[in-house]
Amino acid sequence: PVEVLLRDLFDVLDPYLAQAPLSAVGHRIVHGGERFSAPVLLTGEIVEALDSLTPMAPLHQPAGLAPVRAISKLLPGLPQIGCFDTAFHRTLEPPVNRYALPRKFEESGIRRYGFHGLSYEFVAGQLPALSPGLRGKRCVVAHLGSGCSLCAMREGRSLDTTMGFTALDGLMMATRPGAIDPGVLLYLQQARGMSVKELETLLYHKSGLLGVSGVSADVRTLLGSKDPRAAEAIDLFTFRIAREIGAMGATLQGFEALVFTGGIGEHSWQIREAVCERLRWLDVLLDANANRSGKGRITGEGSAVEVYAIATNEELIIARQVLATVPI
Repeated sequence: PVEVLLRDLFDVLDPYLAQAPLSAVGHRIVHGGERFSAPVLLTGEIVEALDSLTPMAPLHQPAGLAPVRAISKLLPGLPQIGCFDTAFHRTLEPPVNRYALPRKFEESGIRRYGFHGLSYEFVAGQLPALSPGLRGKRCVVAHLGSGCSLCAMREGRSLDTTMGFTALDGLMMATRPGAIDPGVLLYLQQARGMSVKELETLLYHKSGLLGVSGVSADVRTLLGSKDPRAAEAIDLFTFRIAREIGAMGATLQGFEALVFTGGIGEHSWQIREAVCERLRWLDVLLDANANRSGKGRITGEGSAVEVYAIATNEELIIARQVLATVPI
């Protein structure tokens, strides 16, 4: 199906590309593992190496690689560049990126990688435009969408993040639970007889906002619902975000700016309001009118922390990385 869709797309684009043919194609690849921490030309060998990481990102890796294989058939010889969501977090160091497991597991690549890096790279580049000197301040960025994570950054570097070895960790998400007691999973296997495949389906597709509410994975639907379970799901969602913002602050030894981005972070004033209300004890205050109107600076008077809501642009970062990798 992907090959058919792309063939139809290129048929439509052909007249427009007659005078300026494609020079390269950029792809978002969610997991780069230990080997890939910068944009790379996607050869057959590299695609297979990335495919071997599918168990670490079963929801995203196959979907990211399918177009690469399809374009290789449709337009052989066209350079394709892989741009990695894990790459921005290559600056993570112990103890932040370490699990409390025997060393042999870390030596074989089991550590915290972090995700949403293309979004965080864009936000890091936007900080100076939001406020002079903001890039050098201690910032927590909340990428809230279908997938959700936080990043603690300073001087454009990732110092901590909520996602780990996989994109299951950290915050509660649309259909993923985020951090969960591993003992629950052992119990579900041993006492409830769930298979590995059933657990994977539970964790990637049936949990999070959808699982808790039993109504929807969409924040907009939940905010408009009168079902008390919808309100409970939103309450847990914002609680988890606020709690993990506190954890990012511990890594940074305080934070001076909070930036909301992603589909929910940019568009849902209710979620921003609820999260910041839980952070009021840190004097994180919103301007109610600015928050409801949307983008830019939404800091309230007397707030100890600057608060912003901005759009992210992962596609722009991919384009820049392609240009930096392929001479055009």
